[in-house]
Amino acid sequence: MQRCPGGAGRPQRNVRGFPTCATLGVDDSGEPPLSFGAVLRLMIVDDNRDIVLTTIELLRACGHEANGCYNGDEVFACAREFAPDVVILDIGLPGKSGWEVAKQIRSRLPGKQPVLIAMSGEFTKRADKMLAEMYGFDHYLVKPFDPKALMAILDTIDAGK
Repeated sequence: MQRCPGGAGRPQRNVRGFPTCATLGVDDSGEPPLSFGAVLRLMIVDDNRDIVLTTIELLRACGHEANGCYNGDEVFACAREFAPDVVILDIGLPGKSGWEVAKQIRSRLPGKQPVLIAMSGEFTKRADKMLAEMYGFDHYLVKPFDPKALMAILDTIDAGK
């Protein structure tokens, strides 16, 4: 729970929810701490716009470049245009599923392959995680995921490799 100033005539309020970079170790200067590793280009894909926008906001506040899209049919074109280092991909997408998108990225995306992170609140069994590995995912997060777990994964990735 955080106490947030209201500003512009609004009262202060308590806010519960997604942590800020301050709770993840970023100081007030706005500069990401060195322990967060390289600045990465991340693409967040989920049909839940709140998840996409909140994750983008957190990642940008932590010094990363982030972009988003909302369905499986547009992911491949977005990935070709944005050239992400990392794609955080929901499995249960409208249009093409996250499984199909991962397979398409692995087989058809030219050049450097991004790190693929699966996320799902629906497909959470051990078999789903094994299937994700078979489709080319490098990591698997269960929603709602702990942002610290995501940052720990990102800290192991070198941009440009």
